[in-house]
Amino acid sequence: MAKTIKRGDKVKVIAGDDKGKVAEVLQVFPKKSQVVVAGCKVAKKSIKPNDNHPKGGFIAKEMPMHISNVKKVEEA
Repeated sequence: MAKTIKRGDKVKVIAGDDKGKVAEVLQVFPKKSQVVVAGCKVAKKSIKPNDNHPKGGFIAKEMPMHISNVKKVEEA
């Protein structure tokens, strides 16, 4: 039986720049086979000035990665 990955699960990144990190799943996109993992695959995004950020600038944002690049960690 396949172990499905859900929001809130602890996973270990097994491929990519963040290989070896253990973190929590923030979002799952089953149709695209992608997940967003906290603190992994972080990109800087530029934002225009708005009410929340009057000067604009850059924010760090986690980007989706393919579900095959993570492995569910069993909690004991």
